[in-house]
Amino acid sequence: MGHLIYAATTEYPIEDRALAHLKAAVGMKLRLQESFFINWSLTHEEGSGRISLWCAPSIPLIFKFSGSRPIELNQVWVEVLTDLANTPRGLQIITEKDAERYHSTHRA
Repeated sequence: MGHLIYAATTEYPIEDRALAHLKAAVGMKLRLQESFFINWSLTHEEGSGRISLWCAPSIPLIFKFSGSRPIELNQVWVEVLTDLANTPRGLQIITEKDAERYHSTHRA
């Protein structure tokens, strides 16, 4: 289990594979100096509810992985996360399977 460290103050656990794809999508947006929300839902074990983080080039982010090997990226998942970041709701962290499903229904 990796961690997204936001503004050098708060750590959020995120599975390594999802974190690698999030890192790629966030990097693409911030490289263009674009700001957006990152959103996800908490499980019952995590206390339920939702988290929304404002991402901007001026806010430090650290992507800390538990594994030492680089993760092979699914380009479709990265594209979908990037597309979601361009919506009013922001980048919703979704599973790889949900990203594939989203891609097949939203791309012609």
